[in-house]
Amino acid sequence: MKKEFKPQTLAEKSHINSKGSKSVLQCITDLDQASKELDRISKRTSENEQEETTRIVQKILQDVKEKGDEALLYYTERFDGFKPEPLTVSPELLLEAWESTPKALQKALRLAHQRIKNFHQHQLPTDLVIDGDNGERVGRRWTPVQKAGIYIPGGRASYPSTVLMNAIPAQVAGVKKIFMVSPADATGKINNTVLAAAHLVGVSKVFRIGGAQAIGALAYGTEAVESVDVISGPGNIYVTLAKKYLYGRVGIDSLAGPSEVLIIADHTAQTKQVAADLLAQAEHDPLASSILLTTESKLAEELPKEIERQLTRNPRAEICLKSLESWGLIVICKDLASCIELNNRFSPEHLELLTENPQSLVSKISNAGAIFIGQWSPEAVGDYLAGPNHTLPTSGTARFSGALGVETFMKNTSLIEFTKTAFERTSKAVIELANSEGLYSHAESIKIRSSK
Repeated sequence: MKKEFKPQTLAEKSHINSKGSKSVLQCITDLDQASKELDRISKRTSENEQEETTRIVQKILQDVKEKGDEALLYYTERFDGFKPEPLTVSPELLLEAWESTPKALQKALRLAHQRIKNFHQHQLPTDLVIDGDNGERVGRRWTPVQKAGIYIPGGRASYPSTVLMNAIPAQVAGVKKIFMVSPADATGKINNTVLAAAHLVGVSKVFRIGGAQAIGALAYGTEAVESVDVISGPGNIYVTLAKKYLYGRVGIDSLAGPSEVLIIADHTAQTKQVAADLLAQAEHDPLASSILLTTESKLAEELPKEIERQLTRNPRAEICLKSLESWGLIVICKDLASCIELNNRFSPEHLELLTENPQSLVSKISNAGAIFIGQWSPEAVGDYLAGPNHTLPTSGTARFSGALGVETFMKNTSLIEFTKTAFERTSKAVIELANSEGLYSHAESIKIRSSK
């Protein structure tokens, strides 16, 4: 008989809430204090970006650059516990993974594939051409990169959804070759559903490598791994720092940190739903963050007890507890305007609006990676099959960036075609501007065409 999972007692992992009772979640009513706590949470990974971690990543990348496959074999055996010979997963194994996937899961993967593809097809940018008054034409043309690399994390969970969310936008963009890297377990196996997803989307090649060494292989190329133009996909601090170090040699999607959700809730929110949605984020990783901003003290009071009830049968309860204890937060706000103000300061990856009239709040949200509107739009539907991409800005970067999309795998080229008339009517201005910058030859390239 399977033994029921029992998490450690909440009393061992607790804060004192506003009522004076113990809770796994810290509860705050003072907005200044809440702002400071949100700032602390948004910077929760910066302490990991220390000199030693960076030094290790740079050493790994240098070894991959110089030693190629030899370095990949060495670091995979050192960190993952097996020697990846061969480095690649054969097409036959990918097909086998798909065929061995239960029919219900195949159907779910196909549905997710269809919805994600349909959404991203609407993202395709259009070329731009503008005709000027003097016959000149200027414009912008979009073209895909030739090769893309997608990183699919391993570790505590498997992420076939991440395969879909990274490969499909690249395919819609028109990328010809998509290479996938993913760490295997100590026996050398990658999760079967991850491989099934790779088969479904038609990934060109799958490599059994992870960590900084996998990012290095995609950027530099090795005997077995072709170098790519763009790398996308989330990973741990070593993966993130490798992408950061190699940006400029290759394009990247973003520097993704641990996942986070912020929920704004009023009197209409159901405690069970709020608890489940917070736990859905907390179960990702001990560094994941789950935050509730609410106008209702009753909800704040009931929530920790409901979380405790839901954790009693949760196989990932230990991860959830670590996440909630370190990075979870409840803030009781005087009104929804205060909730919105705190949200825009925190700039969450995921924002759920569980309020009486959630649509009315959307226009007031300036910073969020994705907004989930109403009780029937839990963040989990966005993770899997809503359509918009689930690779989103984290750690406050939603202030200036957005979701991974088709454009991540494309670049634009400016087009300029002047007629003689257009040239003659603008040449004096160009010469004036060139002279103002002290660029003699720039002016001369105009004058030489102007002379009769």
